[in-house]
Amino acid sequence: MNIVEVDRLRKNFGPLEALKGISFSITPGEIFGLLGPNGAGKSTTIKILVTLLRKSSGSALINGFDVDRESRRVRESLGIIFQDPSLDERLTARENLYFHSKLYHVPAAQIGERIRHALQLVDLQERADSLVTTFSGGMKRRLEIARGILHTPKVLFLDEPTIGLDPQTRAHIWDYLDGLRRSTGLAMLLTTHYMDEAEICDRVAIIDHGEIITMDTPANLKKNLRHDIITIATSDDEAIAAALRDQDGLDAVSSSGGVRIAVDDGQTFIPQLFARFAGMIHSVDIEKPSLEDVFIQLTGRGIREEEASSADRFRRLVRMRRRR
Repeated sequence: MNIVEVDRLRKNFGPLEALKGISFSITPGEIFGLLGPNGAGKSTTIKILVTLLRKSSGSALINGFDVDRESRRVRESLGIIFQDPSLDERLTARENLYFHSKLYHVPAAQIGERIRHALQLVDLQERADSLVTTFSGGMKRRLEIARGILHTPKVLFLDEPTIGLDPQTRAHIWDYLDGLRRSTGLAMLLTTHYMDEAEICDRVAIIDHGEIITMDTPANLKKNLRHDIITIATSDDEAIAAALRDQDGLDAVSSSGGVRIAVDDGQTFIPQLFARFAGMIHSVDIEKPSLEDVFIQLTGRGIREEEASSADRFRRLVRMRRRR
């Protein structure tokens, strides 16, 4: 049985149609990514699924329970890791988990063992009686994970779970999460702005303007892009980029990282570059399409438009030119 079932889900805010009949499902043990630009419908979807917002039509089931008619059973079936910190830092780790267990009506006889096990899973058992205010950002996030699984949910909602953490801490958090799903069969629904985290997902749905525009494994989504991106460092990046654009009609952009060129077959194009610009090329690199490329092709913008890198801007330029 699917642990999450969403079928033709719609949500209207007056004349605004925020969700236009989206459908997807999540199986036990699956990590499912929901990606989309700001205003695409991600937050509305999540709020409906966690019973904070009522749907306009369609159906949404969590662990077999309807999100509107059986909201209490739904809440018992899910855990939530919020984007913003939500721990009481004046309490110890153990006390935070204790109050959570009481809120979720964990049987009194099981509370102690559940807390011990949850802290062990995230490697915080030695800090059980430390005040949370003394924890690092990564430790606080791990404690929130422990709290989210304390009542043994069937699905864990992860809303930007590692935002603001350094890459090493992010990697450790995902080690804990992956271990959890392997040991317990816990399903996860993830929203993230980090494309490397989206690559971890078993399947990804990209949502834009209230509609799911594609859904597949990350590998299959990337297969649909049949171009390579070549980056070259040269003695005159601006001049070479201009020549490739003006004389060859190629998508070439000069950035701080060098000249980036989108071509259909990088392996055959690289020898042509060296033959044409002999002595001017210092280094060359070839990339296969990434999940970020898929996202930009389908939505026309980066996952973090406001923090787009020069590489993101290059990819958008490629997409816009190819649509003309």
